[in-house]
Amino acid sequence: MATHQKLPGEPTYAGTALLETATSAIQSFAPVNQIHQHLCAFHFYGNDMTRQVEAHHFCSHQTEEMRQCLIYDSPDADARLIGIEYIVSENLFLTLPDEEKRLWHSHEYEVKSGVLFMPGVPGPVQRKDLEKVCKTYGKAFHFWQVDKDDSLPLGLPQLMWALTREGQLDHNLAQDVEKRFGVSFEKEKVNRAYMAGPEHGIHPLANGGGKGLKMKLRETDCKPLESVPRIFV
Repeated sequence: MATHQKLPGEPTYAGTALLETATSAIQSFAPVNQIHQHLCAFHFYGNDMTRQVEAHHFCSHQTEEMRQCLIYDSPDADARLIGIEYIVSENLFLTLPDEEKRLWHSHEYEVKSGVLFMPGVPGPVQRKDLEKVCKTYGKAFHFWQVDKDDSLPLGLPQLMWALTREGQLDHNLAQDVEKRFGVSFEKEKVNRAYMAGPEHGIHPLANGGGKGLKMKLRETDCKPLESVPRIFV
């Protein structure tokens, strides 16, 4: 659950709020306005399963086979933007280079287990779309380590995994989410038993190929801008 500790800086001034009201009436927010779906799930750090966080995905379709999601630590107005996730179909995933496949996680278990859900959406309605999600793969990075109570997004982006089998999800975290959103993972697990994962099974290179992965920063030379001849017209 998001702690919403006090963030650095002064509260938003009235003048800033007025300016935002004016710009919001003038400008287009087309990319954000394409968001059509809210998924709640759990992520854990690519090298540490003990660090698990609640992840609220606000997603839009780019195509029928690809979605992109903004990830927040809660669905509230003061939620912190903590990461992003790209979701692709099995067909697109299979076109990726083998080294790239290791960065993507499967969604079959978290869908069929009931722990991935759409808050407030009736079960029969959300299951129609989750039948598709069950077959997909996701690539997620978190930028804000809220589980460490960081007041700002510090450090390197963190590759995140999704749950892949029973016994991985922290019991207290699960109970807290079930209580706050009025859901039962066990009941929904029964309702989703008919769903199927990827047609070819979960790829052996997905989910890090069964290994933990951690981001590291490596110093290197910065390639300079090549001189471009100036053309006068």
